Amino acid sequence: MALFNRSRSLVGLDIGSAAIKLVELKERKKGAGWQIVSFGHEPLSPEAIVDGAIMDAGLVAETIKKLFADTRIKNSDVATSLSGHSVIIKRISLQEMDDAALAESIKWEAEQYIPFDIEEVSIDYQRLGSNADNTMDVLLAAVKKEKIADYTDVIKQAGRTPKLVDIDIFCVQNSYELNYDTPSASQIQGLVNVGASVTNIAVMQGAQPIFWRDISVGGNQYTEAIQKELSLSYEQAERLKKGQDVEGIPLSNATPIITSVSEEIGNEIQKTIDFFKATTIDAPVNRIMLSGGSARVLGFPQYLHERFDAPVEILDPLRNVEKGKDLDMDRLDDVAPALAVAVGLAIRYLGDKP
Repeated sequence: MALFNRSRSLVGLDIGSAAIKLVELKERKKGAGWQIVSFGHEPLSPEAIVDGAIMDAGLVAETIKKLFADTRIKNSDVATSLSGHSVIIKRISLQEMDDAALAESIKWEAEQYIPFDIEEVSIDYQRLGSNADNTMDVLLAAVKKEKIADYTDVIKQAGRTPKLVDIDIFCVQNSYELNYDTPSASQIQGLVNVGASVTNIAVMQGAQPIFWRDISVGGNQYTEAIQKELSLSYEQAERLKKGQDVEGIPLSNATPIITSVSEEIGNEIQKTIDFFKATTIDAPVNRIMLSGGSARVLGFPQYLHERFDAPVEILDPLRNVEKGKDLDMDRLDDVAPALAVAVGLAIRYLGDKP
């Protein structure tokens, strides 16, 4: 199953460890952009998917079924995506060669960069451009076949057809490119997608993504720390980390806990940025675009702004997308940052390269 292919009539299905998100878009006439037809966001029990591994396939499948029923989406063809330890993304440099030779040699070349048995992974690649020294840059992506099977099987169990498997951070890039103007070639931007258990990071120079990394931190750390320190339920901790009221619990009790976890996550992001500077370009990040279900954790955007001395903006994956008349706009505004991956999936095309 190709990782980069696109399809005109796919529903974007983002199976996260804290929630499952669903987006259906349609192209407007004469290339006038996109319209969101329907969306769904359904919380998932924290025991259903742990560290990216599906532990309760039945519950995940039932949640997907519920989302399709609630949104009344009839299209059963879906695109989904993956991230985490089972996903490898590399920008590699190879001797210049034509497309046929690259297709022949990519598996052998990939073996040098993939820390898994090459027979255990699905590989895809994208030529990025040629260099003056007769070399070319190639984007290489590999995902463990077992991980792909786990996610596509649960989609089939829900009565839907998985047509495409992509990678989370590429979908975030798609959402960004759909909604924002291309920055200047000298501009360094960080796309930071904070999920429940994994944070996806891409660094872009102008319009060109040049560095990717997934780190195993996310919004669950806030929830678990608040639960532990204040002896609260999962639901209460989830509300507090978003700055919402919980009866009998002053928000001030949770604030220092939230700040402490923000610092932990900030440290991991800092390590990623430092590695990027040491291996790619030693340049400051000029702007951070923040997305994901944990993008609006209390004080987190401001913390990143101060930590990295750069503007931080919540990425709106529907900024340039026309809204259908029957949508619940309050709900859509509330969950929009969490829909970046699903929107990026919903604009894929089969047979085309991003």
